[in-house]
Amino acid sequence: MEGTAGPRRALLAEPDYRRLWAVGAIIGVVRWLETLAVALFVLAATGSAFLVTMMTLLRLLPMGLFGAHLGALADRVERRTCLAVIAAAGALGSAALALLAWGGALAVWHIAIACFVSGFSWAADNPVRRMMLGQVVGTERMGRAMSIDVGTNNACRMVGPSIGGVVFATLGVAGAFGLSALLQAAALATTLRIRARSGTTGAAHGERMLARISEGFALAWRDPKLRGTLWVTIVFNVWGWPFTALVPVVAQQHLGLGAEGTGLLSSMDGAGAFLGAMALGLVARPAHYARWYIAGVTLYLVFVILFALAPASVPAGLALLASGAGQAGFAVMQATLVYLAAPAEMRSRVLGLLTVCIGLGPIGFLHVGVLAELFGARLACIITGAEGLIALALTWRLWQPILATEETRR
Repeated sequence: MEGTAGPRRALLAEPDYRRLWAVGAIIGVVRWLETLAVALFVLAATGSAFLVTMMTLLRLLPMGLFGAHLGALADRVERRTCLAVIAAAGALGSAALALLAWGGALAVWHIAIACFVSGFSWAADNPVRRMMLGQVVGTERMGRAMSIDVGTNNACRMVGPSIGGVVFATLGVAGAFGLSALLQAAALATTLRIRARSGTTGAAHGERMLARISEGFALAWRDPKLRGTLWVTIVFNVWGWPFTALVPVVAQQHLGLGAEGTGLLSSMDGAGAFLGAMALGLVARPAHYARWYIAGVTLYLVFVILFALAPASVPAGLALLASGAGQAGFAVMQATLVYLAAPAEMRSRVLGLLTVCIGLGPIGFLHVGVLAELFGARLACIITGAEGLIALALTWRLWQPILATEETRR
C-alpha cells in the first residue's frame, strides 16, 4: 500500500524505509567490493583486459535475460521473502569463493560462475527492493526516496572499491570474499526485520507469465515517455557504464597504481555520484526530472573520454569524480521517471523491463572488451564515450517526448 505520511516527514525515520535502505547499502558495498576484487584477481591471473570486462558482463547478463520475468514474477511472490532469499544466496556464494581461495583452489571459471549467479541479485533490485521502497513512501516522496537510495548506492561505489583494495592488498581475494559473505549475512538479518508485506496479484488474476511480460512491453511501446526513458537507459548501459570495467586496467597498466591506489581511483566516480545524488535530493523538482536525466548521461559520456585522456592519476580521478556527478542525474531520475509514468498496477512489470534495458549492458562490456584487446584500454574508453554521444544525438526524437512532457508541467 502507498505510504500515507506527509512528504515532509524524514524518510529515514520510518523503520521499513530505513531497513530497505540499509539492505540496499550493504548489498551495494558488497557489489563494488567484489567487482574490484574480481578485476584484480582476473587481471593478475590472466593479464587480459578482455576477461576483466567479461566478469562484469556475466554479472549483468541475468538482467537482460531474466529482468522482464523477474518483474512479472515480483507481482506473484511476497517481496520480503524474495529479498531474504537473494541475501542468503549471496552470502553462501561469497562464502564458497572465500573457502576455495583459502584452500588455494580458486580459479577464473569459479569467479565467472559466481558473477553470473550474483547478477540475479542485481536484476531483482528494481522490481523487488525498489518497488517496496515506493510502496513504503508513496508516489509523492518517490523522487526524494530515490535520491537517497541512489546516493547511497553511489556512496557504496566509493566505499566498496576502497575497502576492496585495502582488503585485497592485505588479506588477498579470500579476505575480500570472506568479508562479502559476512556483510550479506547482515543484509539477510536486516531483511527479516522488515514488517511491510506485499500482496500477490498473480493468483487473483490468473494471468500467465508471458502475458504479463507482454503487457509491460506493450505499455512501454505505447507511452512516448516510457519509451524515451528506456532508450536513454540503453544508451547509458551500452556505451557509458561499460568503461568502468577498464578503470582498474588503466590504473595499473597506464597510471602505475597498486591495489590500494586502484581501489581509491575506482571509488572516485562513486564519490562524485554520491555528492551529485545528495545535491539533486535538495534541488531537483519533478518539473526538471527529465532535464537532469538527459544532462546526466551527456556529462557522463564526456567525462569518460576525459578520463581516458588524463595523463596522471589526479586528473583521472577528477574526471571520474565529474563523471559520477553526471551519472547521479541519470540514476536518480531513471527509476523515478519510470515509476511515476507507469500505472500503479503495472509498475513491477515496467521496472522489470527497465532491468532488461540495463541488462543490455553486456553488449557494451563485450564491445569495450574487444576494443581494449585491439587498441588498449584508454583508446577503448575514448571510442565508447564518443559512440555514446553520437547515439544520443542521432536519436533525440526518441527521448525528446520526455522533455516535452516536462515543458507541459511548467
